[in-house]
Amino acid sequence: MSAIFEPGRIGLLETKNRLMRSPTCEWMCDANGKAGQLLIDYYARLAKGGVGLIVLGHAYVTKTGKASPGQIGLYDDNLAEALRPVVDAVHKDGAKVMLQINHAGGRGHPDLNGGAQPHAPSAVPDPRWDIVPEALEDEEILALARAYGNAARRTRDIGFDGVQIHAAHGYLVSQFLSPYTNRRTDRWGGSLENRMRFLAMVCEEVRGQVGEQFPMTIKVATQDFVRGGLDPDDGVKIAARLADYGFDAIEMSGGVEAGNKPFSVRPGINELKDEAYFIDNARRIREVTSLPLMFVGGLRTPELIERMITDEGMDFVSLSRPLINDPDLPNKWAAGSDERAGCISCNLCLKNRHEPLRCWYRQPAAMSV
Repeated sequence: MSAIFEPGRIGLLETKNRLMRSPTCEWMCDANGKAGQLLIDYYARLAKGGVGLIVLGHAYVTKTGKASPGQIGLYDDNLAEALRPVVDAVHKDGAKVMLQINHAGGRGHPDLNGGAQPHAPSAVPDPRWDIVPEALEDEEILALARAYGNAARRTRDIGFDGVQIHAAHGYLVSQFLSPYTNRRTDRWGGSLENRMRFLAMVCEEVRGQVGEQFPMTIKVATQDFVRGGLDPDDGVKIAARLADYGFDAIEMSGGVEAGNKPFSVRPGINELKDEAYFIDNARRIREVTSLPLMFVGGLRTPELIERMITDEGMDFVSLSRPLINDPDLPNKWAAGSDERAGCISCNLCLKNRHEPLRCWYRQPAAMSV
């Protein structure tokens, strides 16, 4: 049997294979962040395709923490209850499901958050908006950490199999970790230990509300790819601490939207040599932690995915765009196909944030339930 389709394990959780759907904003909820039938059907279809673990992404943990239209909200119990049918639909087809929780921080916009000004570790503007966020006060930082804990508790209470904390791509936790966006001189900034303090507090709040057995994973930046940002050495040092923080697995990513630097979803993955673009950082992280690693980064070819597991020591392979293009890809590979994913990495699926997530290259009917 291919290593891809051997069971995977995250803490006490077992998945039917090593393929994971990387969290990606679906833009399918209403203006308040409430899920409906569109989101339920989307994930039901994805689960039928055979992926072992699905991570919904990304749910905002406070009413003013929204990053984009149509994003999942998780700032009150009613919004959480609206996600219960998603969990049931995914479980029906044998997949496990987690929910990624997040806060926009300086990437927020008043138009998305009831007129509220974005807040961030420091007054460093996000390149998407001509807005300078307000620097967070100490008591606001503590309240935000509690909001992550509250969101994680809701995730557990409605039946999700685990929670993922978003600590990459320039959102709030990532903003604290990165010297590019964190220019504070108090206990929350400066040294790497100080920049990790907010993440440590978030973990403490989450564990305090969900207990020790509920799987807690993280999507973490290995590198920002911007001048003055998080570098690979810091990325390795962060990863080495995550087991002590109580995490059960690490999804490794990188890149922030700033200037013309490469972001986490690179276009033009046309040949084998273009795939696995985070592998150098992942190899270094494999050396410093025994936690299960979820490798993401332009994978398209089943042979290479197999090698990520058997030769590189990755425990899971995390896919997003290939499953947007073809949710049946896991079933095809399980049946013996060596077909390369049909995704052409045009990134149109991620550019139109005012319409529900879909592949613009393939006919929309391919995602019907």
